[in-house]
Amino acid sequence: MAQVEAGSDVLPAWRSVVVVVARPDDESFGLGAVIDRFVSSGAAVSVLCFTHGEASTLHGVDGDLAAVRAVELAAAARALGIGAVRLLEYPDGGLDLTTADSLDDHVVTMIDECHAHGLLVFDAAGVTGHPDHVRATSAAVVAAQRRGLDVLAWTLPNPVPAQLAEEFGAGFVGHDPAEVDLVIPVEREHQLEAVTCHPSQAVPGSVLWRRLELLGPLEHLRRSVSRGSAGSSGSS
Repeated sequence: MAQVEAGSDVLPAWRSVVVVVARPDDESFGLGAVIDRFVSSGAAVSVLCFTHGEASTLHGVDGDLAAVRAVELAAAARALGIGAVRLLEYPDGGLDLTTADSLDDHVVTMIDECHAHGLLVFDAAGVTGHPDHVRATSAAVVAAQRRGLDVLAWTLPNPVPAQLAEEFGAGFVGHDPAEVDLVIPVEREHQLEAVTCHPSQAVPGSVLWRRLELLGPLEHLRRSVSRGSAGSSGSS
């Protein structure tokens, strides 16, 4: 299994990647450019999403958000070249109230089915600070430990969160350069195509557009190494 090298600008040579997110559009607005890098390298990418995102306060299109966002996720996955997508039905906004091992077990099952070599998630603080993002990541990290896999965690570089807080009052969480392990050059064409597959959320003036603008052609990742855990059946 390829290891993540500190200070690198090259993604690990994982041939199968499981992406774990809280709600539809996380895979596009958040992780889309990194997913595109993995796909373009020949990796098989699969997504596990815990909720339908039905509690969103954004309603860019009419209709029941749970159903609408499920369709959007499927379309975005096609745009990014994602293979398997598993959309669960945990309550949006309530992941932090869910029994932890229930979430972990879902991730382990996905790891095993996809013969994953590594996981891609939001950073431990959830990037946005939302409890659902935090819980989704913690479940993924525990599952990775159970299977002895590495985790790459997407983060924002300081001072991007401060800029977003000044302009929008948004509570994003970032890290200083010394706390970032990989700085990856990215192309955003496929990511932006995937974002447009989420019209319920990709509304004009959203802070998410500004975040992409501030990040430019780079994404920042931290690593969580899970060596020495019992069991490694997912790393074949």
